[in-house]
Amino acid sequence: TLLTTRESEAGFKEGGRRVRLKRVEDRWEAELEGPNNELVEGAPVLTLPVTIRLNGDAEGAHTQNGNAESAQVQVGGETLELRLGELSDWVDLAFRAVPGIKVRGICRMLLTETGEHVSLYVTPINLDPDSPAMPISHPAYFATYLSKKLGKFSTLGLAEDTWALNEGVIDDGAFLQQTYDIDKERENMLFAALERVRKGAVVCVFDATDRIQHMFWRYLEEGHPAARAAETNGDGRPGGEHADAIEDLYVHNDAMVGRIREELREGDMLVVLSDHGFTSFRRGVNLNAWLHENGYLKLQDGAKGEGEWLREVDWAETKAYALGLTGMYLNIEGREAQGSVKPGEEAAALKAEFIERLSGLEDSEKGAMAIREAFDPSALYGGPYLQNAPDLLIGYAEGYRISWDGATGVVAGAVIEDNVKPWSGDHCVDPRIVPGVFFSNKVIDRDDPALIDIAPTACWLFGVEPPAHMDGKVLFERESIE
Repeated sequence: TLLTTRESEAGFKEGGRRVRLKRVEDRWEAELEGPNNELVEGAPVLTLPVTIRLNGDAEGAHTQNGNAESAQVQVGGETLELRLGELSDWVDLAFRAVPGIKVRGICRMLLTETGEHVSLYVTPINLDPDSPAMPISHPAYFATYLSKKLGKFSTLGLAEDTWALNEGVIDDGAFLQQTYDIDKERENMLFAALERVRKGAVVCVFDATDRIQHMFWRYLEEGHPAARAAETNGDGRPGGEHADAIEDLYVHNDAMVGRIREELREGDMLVVLSDHGFTSFRRGVNLNAWLHENGYLKLQDGAKGEGEWLREVDWAETKAYALGLTGMYLNIEGREAQGSVKPGEEAAALKAEFIERLSGLEDSEKGAMAIREAFDPSALYGGPYLQNAPDLLIGYAEGYRISWDGATGVVAGAVIEDNVKPWSGDHCVDPRIVPGVFFSNKVIDRDDPALIDIAPTACWLFGVEPPAHMDGKVLFERESIE
């Protein structure tokens, strides 16, 4: 959420909210929106009043560059002292739902402007681990235990606010601080678990490598469309204060792995695993635009295809559509509400046609391949969950990915266009381009480990027979490891 005095009718493409700050005497006021109140009919949005007072006189104390150095921010009943450009610690929020019941959350705040305009950035609101409105751990008390032992921590699935950086609401430095702070929370949890668990498995996900490579790949590559003038040396070569952000993170992680190794006891097995690697995201492919251009997707009469989530599609005349990051779907009769493709032979023939036409798809503007190969999931995978897969998986070539509009079901626009967002690296491509890593302190017996091998290997390590439907193979051929 951005609370700001700046006027703008445009919303944020990537979600988020812009809320107008109103001047009231010596302060600025607004309402911070929280969750819906499910305890009241109609589930109205819960809100908290926010008041901002610049420190100093009624007009605000200003430095030589015209900006106040700090401000008092009151949210609910809590008053914070925020310095310009400094991300706050976790802030407690208590939304009054009904008498006697409050819904609690936490957020962080960043004062981004205090001069001609005043702006306050608020992170997405997280469930408060001290008093979560719904279970966020198992057992349910574990989140509260961690919070009491280590302090408040992020509880969102994707906690680092990549969209705020994409929209220019925060800058690189603020995003990096947010990411490293979350990384430190995870590290504290891991070492607390290593200290407590004497036998069994301890697993911890560190996703800063993912977030920072997504957002800072533009610094690695000369001429990346997402690189801005301030991020280059003036001649197109990457430069700027954060040019080494990705390398710095790997050095940081390497040191952490060293500290973890020092905690291992005799016989402990350590695995460092990533589920994917990374590559550049220079150009986006809008599959829905390609389907429309080639007659596979039709729009309603008079529609331009500019709406999200395929709202303007004429389903009775549409054979296929794309949604999400790598999936393409046939409009199957009996599965989709207005399916037009008969299952069986017709669907199989159409799937084969798409595989042939999309594999090797060329970006004529750049004279490069945009899609390496389109895959039939039924030829790759088995098991009881195959029905949940898309009808086709699209293996984009290096430098390409589904476009931002294509992922959200927009049909209008170019089939292929530049990606100019800070989110400039990605892995939703042909998986052969972005292999992950596997490190282990025990010598494995296979020289081609894959992600799908981890589950059966974990079963084997604990003496559990892997289920027959489970893909993958055990990485050890011996009866036991030392």
